[in-house]
Amino acid sequence: MKFQAPKGVSEYFPDRSIAFETVRRELIRPAKLAGYKLLELPIFEDTELFTRGVGESTDVVSKEMYTFEDRGGRSITLRPEGTAGVMRAVIEHGLDRGQLPVKVWYSGPYFRAERPQAGRYRQFYQVGIEAIGLDDPAIDAEVIAIASAGYRNLGLRKFRLDITSLGDAASRAAHRIDLVTFIAKLDLDEATRERVKLNPLRIFDDKRDPIIAMLRNAPLLIDYLTKESAAHFVKVKEYLDALGIAYTINPRMVRGLDYYTGTAFEFVHELLGAQSGIGGGGRYDGLMESLGGKNLSGIGFGLGIDRTLLACEAEAIDLTKTSRPDLYVIPLGENAKNFAIKFIDDLRNGGAIVDCAYGDRALKGAMKGADKSGAKYALVIGGSELASGIGELKNMETGVASSVTLSAINSALLK
Repeated sequence: MKFQAPKGVSEYFPDRSIAFETVRRELIRPAKLAGYKLLELPIFEDTELFTRGVGESTDVVSKEMYTFEDRGGRSITLRPEGTAGVMRAVIEHGLDRGQLPVKVWYSGPYFRAERPQAGRYRQFYQVGIEAIGLDDPAIDAEVIAIASAGYRNLGLRKFRLDITSLGDAASRAAHRIDLVTFIAKLDLDEATRERVKLNPLRIFDDKRDPIIAMLRNAPLLIDYLTKESAAHFVKVKEYLDALGIAYTINPRMVRGLDYYTGTAFEFVHELLGAQSGIGGGGRYDGLMESLGGKNLSGIGFGLGIDRTLLACEAEAIDLTKTSRPDLYVIPLGENAKNFAIKFIDDLRNGGAIVDCAYGDRALKGAMKGADKSGAKYALVIGGSELASGIGELKNMETGVASSVTLSAINSALLK
């Protein structure tokens, strides 16, 4: 039997795994610079955490969760998103009893039973941050800016930022009255009608063309904002303007999870077709209280590593350069190999990325290995090099070789 990875799972192996690692690192880096600290979470949680936290009307809960009973008869679900687990951890460990806001970052695999297609997987990877405890529009802007910086660090340019406000409880209550009246007049199938009974806003999440056409004149939540919600959104836009972050107001955006309130945002890449969303998030007032904690506000995002990598590939951005070896060492003979073992270790300890021609290959085959490794330089060490302490450092791109003292080679590599 030939084993294969399960359908809908994206695996990353060299050299694409180098690009994957680069995307993850660069998306996390701005969060670390802003004082966010790592929170490592379990991959599975009690199912009720997600049904209560994410919302029963969402596709995530109603159709896409991987749920099973463990040996103790408890209902367990592989995490379909990150925020609910973060809130559970903050409540359980009393992180909200310290300085606010609680600022954490996290990353890892998430699971949804979706129909596999390019950019949409049953196991996918995200980087996320959450800032919990203060309802300050400046934090909204910080969270958005961190995501934007991550994308730009990677060299991405062909994306846009969509923002809106989903208002406070009073805003949504006023809007709900008119939206329910509007929906009642539409010719909807039974499944859609049942879904919008739980949350009428979910109808804006429907991507079918006939539904989109029906909603052309639907009442929009952004037109029902209370004075306080409107003022908060104005300040968010002012801060984004001050940061030089361009945005488009998208009043029909509702996000895919029920806990969002107030500021909501999504980053959309223009070259990815139907799966164009590369990350997004928003504020979630009330989520913590609904899970048994204090009534504290919060805001965060989830950035898709898989789709961000696809976006980088669509823009022809090479993310593998930084992981290529600085040097490929070719020892000729047993004495040279004995020397090379310690020589290479010293170079690595000095910060250089160094590989070696193992297996006692002949010079011709070893040089082919150097070329395939993508190393910047190659160095042959034989009897004469050991005797003189001087080697020929070959630039693998230009083919030019230069004499270098072996004891000083790290300076030549890292200059």
